[in-house]
Amino acid sequence: MTANYIDELKRYQPQVNEQAVAAIVKHLGIALKSADASMVSCSSKDELARVRESWLKKKLALTADDATLDKYIAEICTVMKGDNRKSRVTFYYLLAEKVGKLGSLG
Repeated sequence: MTANYIDELKRYQPQVNEQAVAAIVKHLGIALKSADASMVSCSSKDELARVRESWLKKKLALTADDATLDKYIAEICTVMKGDNRKSRVTFYYLLAEKVGKLGSLG
């Protein structure tokens, strides 16, 4: 399963940290079983707040203010704007990379 996420990430990043991908997949666990929960909706304020609170603040331990964290999320939404269905694993990976936290994942 991780291989599929790695292939998808290579569309955005030629060099993928496979250990970080595995850590994200492990973190998300059962959520990846649900088609809905395995995707991120950039049009849902509640969804983006959940990404900020559970991924950026809780898992990655970022302490920046909400406006800064929301800016990071918006940038990844822009990067992935061509994807109608944004994979949560890819989204989280790109966010972790943006904030310099990939190394802490894998």
